[in-house]
Amino acid sequence: MTSSLISSRTAAVKATAQNAKASVDYAARLAETQVLLQRAAAEFTPVTQASSLGAEDVVITHLINRLQLDIPVFVLETGALHTETLALLERTQAHSRAPVHVFRPVHESVIWFIRNEGQDAMYKSMQLRKACCGVRKMEPLGRALQGQKAWITGLRQEQSPARAEVPLLDDSEVASKNLYKFNPLTRWTWGDVWHYIAENQVDYNPLHDQFFPSIGCAPCTRAISLGEEFRAGRWWWEDEAAKECGLHVKK
Repeated sequence: MTSSLISSRTAAVKATAQNAKASVDYAARLAETQVLLQRAAAEFTPVTQASSLGAEDVVITHLINRLQLDIPVFVLETGALHTETLALLERTQAHSRAPVHVFRPVHESVIWFIRNEGQDAMYKSMQLRKACCGVRKMEPLGRALQGQKAWITGLRQEQSPARAEVPLLDDSEVASKNLYKFNPLTRWTWGDVWHYIAENQVDYNPLHDQFFPSIGCAPCTRAISLGEEFRAGRWWWEDEAAKECGLHVKK
């Protein structure tokens, strides 16, 4: 076993023990979230949850199952996810009441991209990184949302300055795509998320125990250090203002 691996395992701390600190408004936020999910299921069918299998998304999936809502879940399996994420995907599919659908990129498009730009093209320029996200995420997302009236995400205002104004119900894409976006955890704190996970013993990605608060594709995600921003581990070689793959960027 390498010294770096020993160090990382020694440094690992249970994310629930480290982060589970409910805010004074937690009960009200939880109630607000449940009402919003129930409204989504009752008034916006067909509706689906987009899950990255991160902490916020496992909370939403757990609530969907607990409330017995007819809201299916989808995961974008990009072909570049961590093994820990893939293992959690299998466990989620096995135990979720709500169906969990997996959308993968077009294999020929991935092969073409790697052949022409290289396996590590995302590090060469922002343009190539976004092109990789386009192949692995954006195209499958389009298929996942086809025919949907609304989708549910784990966006929170606390995650980054770019998300500070995320509303509970986003109707900004209704005119262009006839699609509503629900963000039921937008007012939750990171402590609220982990309080729910700890209180309800929700299965989560063990990478969170190794200081990965935001988890994406393996080549584009790293652990963060004390004092770094929440999303500092995503595309860490790029400018802070550009750290989005396109899934939640308004045109």
